[in-house]
Amino acid sequence: MANFVHRRQIVIEWGHCDPAGIVFNSRFFEFFDWNAWTMFEAALGVPRAELFATYDIMGIPLVDARARFVVPIKFGDVVDIASEVSEFRRSSFDVQHRLMVGGELAVEGSETRVWATRDKDDPSRIKSKPIPSEVIDRFR
Repeated sequence: MANFVHRRQIVIEWGHCDPAGIVFNSRFFEFFDWNAWTMFEAALGVPRAELFATYDIMGIPLVDARARFVVPIKFGDVVDIASEVSEFRRSSFDVQHRLMVGGELAVEGSETRVWATRDKDDPSRIKSKPIPSEVIDRFR
């Protein structure tokens, strides 16, 4: 499947870093999350705040996340982030992220997310629901 690849560029700010000036590892999971959401906005053409009502979901919660750190990313680095959905299943999907600095792979990550809605019988709970085919088609 040819995938929609969402790309953007960020500049590393001091607030992303530890005292040594290297991006603190948990920040990468924030970068993954930001890019996953902006990828859905770009692919579907719907602002994040409207995704919930448009698709009758409460979100795309994260159920698994991993990262492999190859090269440190430092204060002031310009980072190119590329994210894509690598697999859709009935109600979950995998997202792959690659962060490059100067054309060199620095970090790669993966997430598994669920297409989720509120449980009609117990609104304090969430449950998965099938991902609409029209959503999946926008990523091809």
